[in-house]
Amino acid sequence: MENVTQKIVIRQADITTLDVDAIVNAANNSLLGGGGVDGAIHRAAGPELLAECKTLGGCPTGEARITRGHSLTARHVIHTVGPIYSNAASDPTLLAGCYRNSFALAAEHGLASIAFPAISCGVYRYPIEEACAIALKETIEALHRHPALQQVIFALFSKEHVDVYTRQLQVP
Repeated sequence: MENVTQKIVIRQADITTLDVDAIVNAANNSLLGGGGVDGAIHRAAGPELLAECKTLGGCPTGEARITRGHSLTARHVIHTVGPIYSNAASDPTLLAGCYRNSFALAAEHGLASIAFPAISCGVYRYPIEEACAIALKETIEALHRHPALQQVIFALFSKEHVDVYTRQLQVP
């Protein structure tokens, strides 16, 4: 069995600068921009991204939508809406859905490389250890399901987040 973890890259990076087929935007339900990663992606992509997002009619929590990358180096943006952490039983299911639906869109569009932020770990306050475990589990399953995916990058905001992801990826 192939060791798909070799396709996973973890690094502290500005996701808006990555040369990949798609970057994932931790969006809000409106898809019309916001703070954090969402605001940074909208600023870097230019006003055409907002115009395209206005045609999508929003996105429910746990689901994903795809647009062109516009002024970004990335060719596409996959917008997904993570849960606002409340310690509810549905939180892990909704967060897993963000990754699963993002990977499904990537596969549907024939994309080979995708970069994720730590979805819901900023202003939505999802605990990084729990969110990372979900992200890595869904990523490993997706790499088995979608062999055309060649690289998954976790472009993380802080060294602390990089350390958590690196540690959890190495745990058998």
